[in-house]
Amino acid sequence: MNRNELISAIAAKTNLTKAQTTEFVNACIEVVDETLTKGEDIRLVGFGSFGVKQTKERETRNPRTGEKVTVKASKKPFFKFGKAFADKFAK
Repeated sequence: MNRNELISAIAAKTNLTKAQTTEFVNACIEVVDETLTKGEDIRLVGFGSFGVKQTKERETRNPRTGEKVTVKASKKPFFKFGKAFADKFAK
């Protein structure tokens, strides 16, 4: 499902126009982006959590040359499914 298909599906379930639904979906994405940028988590009970993980600086090897390379510490966004949601697929 792509963004337009998602918007159409939400519009059908909520009886909102596609324009209203597009505005809603864009606002949701914007709020998630802003919240994670601030370093805060978003928890949706029964669905999952959005968050940011801090990775440590580490040494690795360039597979082509064998040369050691230092990978800088960074922040990476993640999504973790909630137990109730994940259990639906663990059959």
